[in-house]
Amino acid sequence: MQNEKEQTLKEMQLEVDDYIQQFKAGYFSPLAQLARLTEEVGELAREVNHVYGEKPKKINEEKNTVEEELADVLIVAIMMANSLDLDLTDAFQKNMEKFNQRDKFRFERKDGQKHD
Repeated sequence: MQNEKEQTLKEMQLEVDDYIQQFKAGYFSPLAQLARLTEEVGELAREVNHVYGEKPKKINEEKNTVEEELADVLIVAIMMANSLDLDLTDAFQKNMEKFNQRDKFRFERKDGQKHD
Protein backbone atom coordinates (compact mmCIF):
# COMPACT_ATOMS: atom_id res chain seq x y z
CA MET A 1 0.00 0.00 0.00
CA GLN A 2 1.14 3.56 -0.67
CA ASN A 3 2.21 5.98 2.03
CA GLU A 4 -0.94 6.77 4.05
CA LYS A 5 -0.87 10.39 2.90
CA GLU A 6 -1.01 9.22 -0.70
CA GLN A 7 -3.94 6.82 -0.40
CA THR A 8 -6.64 6.93 -3.02
CA LEU A 9 -10.30 7.14 -2.02
CA LYS A 10 -10.67 3.50 -3.07
CA GLU A 11 -7.83 2.50 -0.73
CA MET A 12 -9.38 4.52 2.08
CA GLN A 13 -12.71 2.81 1.50
CA LEU A 14 -10.99 -0.59 1.67
CA GLU A 15 -9.09 0.31 4.84
CA VAL A 16 -12.27 1.51 6.56
CA ASP A 17 -14.07 -1.66 5.44
CA ASP A 18 -11.26 -3.84 6.84
CA TYR A 19 -11.64 -2.00 10.14
CA ILE A 20 -15.44 -2.43 10.24
CA GLN A 21 -15.30 -6.12 9.28
CA GLN A 22 -13.58 -6.88 12.62
CA PHE A 23 -16.83 -6.31 14.47
CA LYS A 24 -19.98 -8.45 14.58
CA ALA A 25 -22.22 -5.38 14.38
CA GLY A 26 -20.74 -4.34 11.03
CA TYR A 27 -22.07 -1.14 9.54
CA PHE A 28 -24.85 0.77 11.27
CA SER A 29 -28.09 1.53 9.44
CA PRO A 30 -28.05 4.48 7.02
CA LEU A 31 -30.13 6.58 9.42
CA ALA A 32 -27.79 5.83 12.36
CA GLN A 33 -24.82 6.69 10.17
CA LEU A 34 -26.42 9.95 9.11
CA ALA A 35 -26.94 10.80 12.78
CA ARG A 36 -23.29 10.02 13.45
CA LEU A 37 -22.18 12.12 10.46
CA THR A 38 -24.32 15.00 11.73
CA GLU A 39 -22.72 14.65 15.16
CA GLU A 40 -19.22 14.75 13.64
CA VAL A 41 -20.09 17.80 11.51
CA GLY A 42 -21.33 19.49 14.70
CA GLU A 43 -18.01 18.73 16.41
CA LEU A 44 -16.19 20.17 13.39
CA ALA A 45 -18.35 23.30 13.54
CA ARG A 46 -17.63 23.71 17.23
CA GLU A 47 -13.87 23.38 16.67
CA VAL A 48 -13.93 25.85 13.75
CA ASN A 49 -15.85 28.27 15.96
CA HIS A 50 -13.19 27.91 18.68
CA VAL A 51 -10.29 28.42 16.29
CA TYR A 52 -11.72 30.99 13.85
CA GLY A 53 -14.82 32.29 15.59
CA GLU A 54 -15.66 34.27 18.68
CA LYS A 55 -16.18 31.38 21.09
CA PRO A 56 -13.01 30.40 22.98
CA LYS A 57 -12.75 26.94 24.50
CA LYS A 58 -13.55 26.39 28.13
CA ILE A 59 -10.55 25.50 30.26
CA ASN A 60 -11.71 21.89 30.74
CA GLU A 61 -12.54 21.20 27.05
CA GLU A 62 -10.54 18.64 25.07
CA LYS A 63 -7.77 19.88 22.82
CA ASN A 64 -9.12 18.74 19.42
CA THR A 65 -8.04 20.25 16.14
CA VAL A 66 -9.94 21.20 13.01
CA GLU A 67 -7.84 18.58 11.19
CA GLU A 68 -8.93 15.80 13.58
CA GLU A 69 -12.59 16.76 13.38
CA LEU A 70 -12.51 17.03 9.58
CA ALA A 71 -10.89 13.58 9.41
CA ASP A 72 -13.69 12.21 11.62
CA VAL A 73 -16.23 13.59 9.14
CA LEU A 74 -14.34 11.98 6.24
CA ILE A 75 -14.13 8.58 7.93
CA VAL A 76 -17.81 8.53 8.84
CA ALA A 77 -18.69 9.60 5.27
CA ILE A 78 -16.56 6.71 3.98
CA MET A 79 -18.33 4.31 6.35
CA MET A 80 -21.68 5.47 5.03
CA ALA A 81 -20.55 5.15 1.42
CA ASN A 82 -19.26 1.64 2.07
CA SER A 83 -22.47 0.53 3.74
CA LEU A 84 -24.47 1.81 0.75
CA ASP A 85 -22.01 0.21 -1.70
CA LEU A 86 -21.05 3.55 -3.23
CA ASP A 87 -17.78 4.16 -5.04
CA LEU A 88 -16.55 7.51 -3.73
CA THR A 89 -13.96 7.86 -6.48
CA ASP A 90 -16.66 7.62 -9.12
CA ALA A 91 -18.95 9.95 -7.15
CA PHE A 92 -16.14 12.48 -6.71
CA GLN A 93 -15.28 12.46 -10.41
CA LYS A 94 -18.93 12.93 -11.41
CA ASN A 95 -19.34 15.80 -8.97
CA MET A 96 -16.16 17.52 -10.16
CA GLU A 97 -17.39 17.28 -13.76
CA LYS A 98 -20.63 18.90 -12.63
CA PHE A 99 -18.78 21.70 -10.78
CA ASN A 100 -16.42 22.29 -13.67
CA GLN A 101 -19.31 22.63 -16.11
CA ARG A 102 -22.12 24.20 -14.10
CA ASP A 103 -20.00 26.49 -11.96
CA LYS A 104 -17.21 27.33 -14.40
CA PHE A 105 -18.19 31.00 -14.42
CA ARG A 106 -20.11 31.19 -11.15
CA PHE A 107 -17.38 33.16 -9.41
CA GLU A 108 -14.96 35.77 -10.68
CA ARG A 109 -12.07 33.89 -12.24
CA LYS A 110 -8.39 34.65 -11.68
CA ASP A 111 -7.75 34.21 -15.42
CA GLY A 112 -10.33 36.88 -16.30
CA GLN A 113 -12.50 34.52 -18.38
CA LYS A 114 -16.21 35.33 -18.38
CA HIS A 115 -19.31 33.46 -19.52
CA ASP A 116 -20.29 34.25 -23.10
